Amino acid sequence: MTSRTVTLLDVARAAGVSKSTVSDALQGSGRVAEATRDRVRAVAEELGYRPNSAARRLRRASTGAVGLHLPATATRLDYYMNLAFGAVERAQEDGLDMVLLAPSGAAGGRIASRVDGLLVIDPEPGDSAVPGLLDAGVPVVTGERYLGPATGPSGAVVCDNAASLTALLDHVTERGARRPALLAPSGSSAWATALRATAGSWGRTHGVAVALRTVPFAATPAEAEAATRALLAADPAVDAVICAPDGSAPGVLRAAAALGRKVGAISAGGTSSAHEASRASSAHEASGASDGNGRTGEGGRSEGGGPGRPGGTGAAVGRVGAGLLVASCVDGTAARGAEPPVTAVDLHPAAYGRACAELLCDILADRAAPDTVRRHSWSLETRASTGSPG
Repeated sequence: MTSRTVTLLDVARAAGVSKSTVSDALQGSGRVAEATRDRVRAVAEELGYRPNSAARRLRRASTGAVGLHLPATATRLDYYMNLAFGAVERAQEDGLDMVLLAPSGAAGGRIASRVDGLLVIDPEPGDSAVPGLLDAGVPVVTGERYLGPATGPSGAVVCDNAASLTALLDHVTERGARRPALLAPSGSSAWATALRATAGSWGRTHGVAVALRTVPFAATPAEAEAATRALLAADPAVDAVICAPDGSAPGVLRAAAALGRKVGAISAGGTSSAHEASRASSAHEASGASDGNGRTGEGGRSEGGGPGRPGGTGAAVGRVGAGLLVASCVDGTAARGAEPPVTAVDLHPAAYGRACAELLCDILADRAAPDTVRRHSWSLETRASTGSPG
């Protein structure tokens, strides 16, 4: 029996209940026992039942459209455009149009009258539009969890951002880096929060402090270049820079070129030349020249008398030709087309957009509970910027 031929009556017969009970159970209405509701939904899923979308719109005065809310910076980021196209494509498969909402948002009541449900991507607790969207009175699916106060259940599609950054840090370490740094995104989104927390936890686990510089959530290449220059000036022992924001990697490469750092270079001994100089610096400090720890804290500020200390041995560590590995937390055309191509985490944005839209469609069609959370996979693409084959 195909999904096109399964009817409410088929589900009712298989579940051993009336047709009206099936209707109430699948729509979440009526006085249906929870156990019965669960059984009916399980039978409907097993049979492949799909409600008639046109009839459902008539019964519920549905608009036949869903809304999409993206961060204000989305229009200039490759990642969000690919995500949006994937979401539109999947919504259309269920006969739903996608309405792109203005970044500033609108009153929840007005939105609810125009759409059947909402997709809210990378919601920031500081985004004044988000609370109204979550309280609009229609089903909501967030792309990544919302970390602010929520008034009701929302579905979510999440990536394991801690695991993806861990994979990048492990990768550059395996390639010889001993002093990694992260250009971390600002803000309080789930993605930004997870990356900053993971940099700290990974460093504690491995006994290596990850140098941290905070940059805008959607940092431009110019902003990434300036941050990288400041980072390497403050801590020349840094031998790997991982940039978080989409499209910012070319700025890191420009900073490396301007400072004479050889991107992707690894010495025959398996460590970057910057690390070799750093070890020499550490030996010098151990002999009594300094008792600093050389750690770098938030904003790239040197916290001791280590290699980044003015007047210390930083000049030797940051000499022209010292190796530097470069990687990105978000893959895209900027990373793939850079010279050299940049190692990056591919978050598969089009597939992610599809996954978000699919969950919303499933909730609207009573194929999934309103608070369902699904996971989305990523992959690590290794390229020449970390000494890997392009």
